[in-house]
This record gives sequence, C-alpha cells and structure tokens, in this order.
Amino acid sequence: MTDVELRQNLAGYQLSPHWHPGAPRWRQALWLLLGQPLLGSFLPGTLWRKALLRAFGARLGRGGRLKPHLRVKFPWRLEVGDHCWLGEEVWIDNLAPVSLGDRVCLSQSAYLCTGNHDFRSPGFDLRTLPIRIDDDAWIAARAVLAPGTHVGSGAVVALGAVVKGVVAPSTLVAGNPAQSVGRR
Repeated sequence: MTDVELRQNLAGYQLSPHWHPGAPRWRQALWLLLGQPLLGSFLPGTLWRKALLRAFGARLGRGGRLKPHLRVKFPWRLEVGDHCWLGEEVWIDNLAPVSLGDRVCLSQSAYLCTGNHDFRSPGFDLRTLPIRIDDDAWIAARAVLAPGTHVGSGAVVALGAVVKGVVAPSTLVAGNPAQSVGRR
C-alpha cells in the first residue's frame, strides 16, 4: 500500500452501524434547534440551565453552578453529581457517556472529548469511550480530556493539560501529554 492509500478516505466515510446518538431523531432535532442554543447563550443563570438539561435527559445532582456558553453534545449522556461547577465555555462533547462525581469543577474552556476517529483506518472509523471524573476533582481552564479518561477522586488537571488514560486520586497532572507533577 502507498502512503496515500493509508490515509483516510473521507469521501467514503460511513457512520458505524454500532454507534447511535442515544435518542430519537425528534429529540436530537429539538436539542439542536432549541436546547443547545439556549444552554450556550450568554444569559446568566444555573437553575434554568439545569431544568433545560434535565428536560433533555441529563441526570444532575443538587446545587452547583452552570455558567454561560456551556456546550453539551447529548444531555441524555450526561451525569453530574452534587455541587459541581461547570465554567464558561466548557464543552462536553459526549458521544459516549460523561459522568462527574460530587463537587467536581470544570473550569473555563475545559474540553471533554469522548469520540475520535481512527487515523490508521482508511474508513476513518469513529471510536468512542466514556469519561469519568470522580468526586472532588478539578479540571482547570483549557484542559483537554481524551476518550476513555478517568480522573480519580481529588485529582487536579492543571491549566491547559492534555490527559489520556487514568489520573490517580489526589494527583496533580500538567503538560501535554499530562504527567504527574505532584500531589494535592
């Protein structure tokens, strides 16, 4: 095979028959046309954002803060514990489930990515894996979590860090790729 044959063939891309958005088309359309624009608006307020997400199937705990410009791909694949803070411009790109424990903080512009494409496959196959963030963890501003990431209880993902895999409880990770730089 030549180098060109090994690259992705976007003209022939087909969504995997094994993946489904997890909701009927009418709910997806309503979310896309109404829910997502409202959630991501500049208007302040946590209570109405929580009500909107719940109306579309998100499971949200008590208390917490949801800031303006929040983006959630599929609310029906989101579980948020008690007293969590989701900062401005947080993007939860949840093609697979995302689960946040209690008292989790996602700071400004954090990006949680549960799906990616296989660059080795000419079919550019979609790969999805869930993300789990345990109690009392803090994902700092502009940090990126890759598909399949699990952040342990009390861990801190530093400003701009890029994480793939497991972050041990109470560990501070930083950099790209993220590496342990201390303990909380």
